[in-house]
Amino acid sequence: MLFKAALAAFRQVFSPPLRAILWKSLGLTLGILVLVWFGLTRLINWFLSNHHLSAEYPFLDTAAVFLAGAGLFVALAYIMPAVSILVAGYFLDDAAEIVERTDFPGDVPGRAMPLGKAMFYAVRFAGLALLVNLVALILFFVPGVNLVAFFGANAYLLSREYFELAAARFRPLEEAAEMRRRHGFATLSAGSLLAGMMIVPILNLLTPLFGIALMVHLHRGLSRRAPAIGHAETRRLR
Repeated sequence: MLFKAALAAFRQVFSPPLRAILWKSLGLTLGILVLVWFGLTRLINWFLSNHHLSAEYPFLDTAAVFLAGAGLFVALAYIMPAVSILVAGYFLDDAAEIVERTDFPGDVPGRAMPLGKAMFYAVRFAGLALLVNLVALILFFVPGVNLVAFFGANAYLLSREYFELAAARFRPLEEAAEMRRRHGFATLSAGSLLAGMMIVPILNLLTPLFGIALMVHLHRGLSRRAPAIGHAETRRLR
């Protein structure tokens, strides 16, 4: 099921109906990353010009010098999951509606979440993702743990965020979370695919739109296989 959903999602990302949203999501993602880059460079420059702050903690100087160089690209890679979640929350309903209409024309489409609610949910998870990835960034200097920490944390966070947002178009968020837990292996496998994309430059910019399309397909497939999803839910998915 996951392989089929992933192929359909990749096809959808570059399809004409989603092309406008693709360019918008790329623009928003790059815009946020540029702002983060600008903020980090200003912060690092300020830190390096105030050495008295790190007099008692020399390792802070080492970390700042690392980040001022190529390490800034590494830092952005660890920030990317939080950015992806924000962008996905903003474009969720527009993209999901197109995927549902084109790939599931015989089914009743889901209900759009209010933008404020979707963004609140996305911002909350983006903050959690940022916190978790900052911890993973610290572990970057621990060989054998760094990549595992990054991959494992983001596989869970991305599977949780993307699946629950897609499922929330058809059921309350509490039920969406319960469904994700019930199908933990399938949703975590999808999250692992998204986490893998995060490691690949350029490809990681496609994660928000691809993640939405992937989880729309996965939710549809799991709903049809579920033994008891409720009469109202069954009618909506037919």
